[in-house]
Order: sequence, then C-alpha cells, then structure tokens
Amino acid sequence: MKYIEEFRDAALARTLAQAIGQAVEPGRTYRLMEFCGGHTHAIYRYGLPGLLPKAIKMLHGPGCPVCVLPIARVDQAIELAGRPGVILCSYGDMLRVPGSDRRTLLQAKAEGADVRMLYSIDDAVTLARQLPQRAIIFFAIGFETTTPATALAILRAQKLGLSNFFVFCNHLLTPAALDALLADSPNPGSWIDGFIGPAHVSTVIGTAAYQQVARRYRKPIVIAGFEPLDLLQAILMLVRQLNSQRCAVENQYHRVVRPNGNRLAQDYMAQVFCLRASFAWRGLGTIAASALALRPAFASFDAERHFPLAERPSREHPGCACPAVLRGQLDPAACQLFAVACTPANPLGACMVSAEGACAAVYA
Repeated sequence: MKYIEEFRDAALARTLAQAIGQAVEPGRTYRLMEFCGGHTHAIYRYGLPGLLPKAIKMLHGPGCPVCVLPIARVDQAIELAGRPGVILCSYGDMLRVPGSDRRTLLQAKAEGADVRMLYSIDDAVTLARQLPQRAIIFFAIGFETTTPATALAILRAQKLGLSNFFVFCNHLLTPAALDALLADSPNPGSWIDGFIGPAHVSTVIGTAAYQQVARRYRKPIVIAGFEPLDLLQAILMLVRQLNSQRCAVENQYHRVVRPNGNRLAQDYMAQVFCLRASFAWRGLGTIAASALALRPAFASFDAERHFPLAERPSREHPGCACPAVLRGQLDPAACQLFAVACTPANPLGACMVSAEGACAAVYA
C-alpha cells in the first residue's frame, strides 16, 4: 500500500539506525523530545528504542491535548453534564479522564447524566437538529489539528439557525506550549536538546510556525511523520543538526506538511476563534495566549457564556507524576504508581487514559 509499507521496511530501518549510530559523537548524549503523543506510541509500537544507540535519549512531551487539560476543566465538563436538559458529547478519551476525587464523565453518565461519545463534532450538530428541546454541548478539545472541524461545525450550526448547540471550547496552541516548556527557569529547556515536531498539527499551521521558538531557544526542530522510517530519519536529521550546532526547523514530513500549512483551515479558525488571554495547562502552568475562545460574533454557541461555570479548586491525585512526565523530566515507568496503582483499566492520571498518553504508550 503506497505510503504505508514503504515506510515500515525493516531493512531500511536498520540502515537508518546504523546511520544514527555512526553520526553520534563519542561521549555525547542527545536528549530528543517527541512533542506529539502519537509519535510516542509509534516509537514503542515499532520498537524503535531497541534500534537506537544508547546516546539517544527519547523524552516524552506534552503533545497530548487530553493529557495537558487541567483537572478543573474536566470538573467543569462534569458539572455541565449534570445540568437539566443537557446532553454532553465528546470524544471517547475524555470520558475516562479523572477529575477531582477521580470522578469521570463516565461515572457522571452512570449516575444519570446524559453523556455521549461521538466520533465527530458534526454528529453533535446533527443531534441538536434532531433534539431541539435539549441543549447539546460538545466538549471540544485538541490542538490545531481538530480546531478547524470545530470552527466548521459552529458555522454550520449558525447557518442552520440552531439555538440549542453549544461548544465547551478547550482548543490549545502548540507553539505556545513549546515556548512555555523551553522558558522554564533558571535554565531554559536545559534537559532538551531538540524536538521531533508534531505531524498532524503541522499540516494545519505549517513549519513556519515554529521558527521563532527554534531561534529564541536555539533548539532544532524536525517535523516528522508517524511511520518508523519517518521517525528514524527525523532523529538522524536532529543528530546532524546538533553535531553542526544548527537550530533550524526542518521538515521530514514534506509529503504532507508545507511551510505555510493549510491556509483555508487557518482562515476558518481565525473567523470563529480568538485568543484567550491565558489558559491553564496540566504540567506547564498558566500560559498566556495559548488557547482559543469563541469570538463575540459566535457567543450564542459558547457554553461558558450560556452556562456560567464556577471556578473551583481542583485536586490532582497526590501521587500522580503526570506533570513531570508531560515536561519530559520523568520517564513514565519511573512514576511510583505506574503499572501498580495506575493502569489503563484503573487510570489515576490522563497520561494513562489517552490514546496519545505517554504512560499508556510505555505500559503497552
């Protein structure tokens, strides 16, 4: 099959691994972070750690929107689901993420709330048309990859004149997270030498979106696809950049990603959304201009305006190491709860729940 089997060739993988081994400089360690959780799962699925030389240390980053959403937002979604006449819809991962006291949307559903798993926000718009007497709230989450779909759904709802469709918006911005991760004081980004940049996000925002971060912190970034050969080639490109003391944004995934991304998708995003002044991220703290909200012209679809939500203190599980894992400062297996008290069947943190979570990838 074109673009699948070609990028899973075992002989080529071994050749690339040998090239990486030859490229690493004696006595040097290369600490490379795969920002995207999809890359984390691919790395373990294809057994890449076993092919890489010991000098290559892979760090797992905050590139999982389910994982970086703070518990307070999960608590608010649970509160929305409990409102009379509400049907709260979202993607499957979000239903299992623990909020305060380990309460989840699935538990709220078991207690009588109308919570539904959908595969697409378009299904929520359809549901709003079918049930005009109910308030349909879509728990929207994701980086720039899923944001255009939310924008289009809101535009469709506006065109249809729906008054019972709402979005609880939690769309996050990738470059802002990279900036916040590297700005950690007193030694900005000292534990990271370079990045494997996200693939799906980059199809929307392009490679140019990362130039400022790479220049500011002098960290090379290579955008990579999700196949094993993609990742091995990206690692080789990073090693070569580091050896030559370069800090460029390079594009390994050129068969899909363009420098300026998808302009049409960007236009839809700009039409519907505006920047929030700040937003709290699990593991990274509050980051200025790092998330999106609905523009005033679309306020009638904004769940936060239609259903005022109280700001309540949230409580992380005291032993959960998700924040350190998301920053690449702790290997998931080093968490005291990993595979003991915290498993995919009994998750204590979002990193063990999400299909892109680092803990779930290592556990598998």
